[in-house]
Amino acid sequence: MSLNSLHDLYVEELKDLYSAENQLLKALPRMAKAATAPELKAAFTEHLTVTQKQVERLDQIFEELGVSPKGKKCKAMEGLIEEGKEIMQEDGEDSVIDAALIAAAQRVEHYEMAGYGCVRTFANLLGYEDAVTLLQETLDEEGEADKKLTELAETVINVEAEEADGEEGEEEEEGEVEAAPNAKKSPPKKPAKK
Repeated sequence: MSLNSLHDLYVEELKDLYSAENQLLKALPRMAKAATAPELKAAFTEHLTVTQKQVERLDQIFEELGVSPKGKKCKAMEGLIEEGKEIMQEDGEDSVIDAALIAAAQRVEHYEMAGYGCVRTFANLLGYEDAVTLLQETLDEEGEADKKLTELAETVINVEAEEADGEEGEEEEEGEVEAAPNAKKSPPKKPAKK
């Protein structure tokens, strides 16, 4: 499709969001499974239900436009999900992995908020009042998801991750004290001659 009008751009951006949401429908169950904190698992599972409703809203908009939602792959969401997969494959402290999952999920939310904000504005300019209402509802939900993830990060997950870091540091310090009597000290390095 060529972009010769704002309407063309509107349809293309809607298709991109449709692809993004459908990719997310597949990724959220994996993210919920990878999360260890019950609150984070619940947040991902809840957002899966919300995302299903968002896809239904997009279906409604496409139906009113008389256009198929298919035909475009959202490469940005594909990349964001790929980054999330990399996190899920990492070894590490559970709370730190959970903090990384939140960071990945928030990047997704911010991408979606930008996309929905644009198409809502396009719909408004084009006079698609019903679509404006539906898109604003989704935009509000994405904002709420982002706020919920921030709150979860600031009050639980990041705090636990930081505590895990502190415990690891204490273990290293204890190990250093024990090893110090047997350690050979290297002579100080001489400054290089100019």
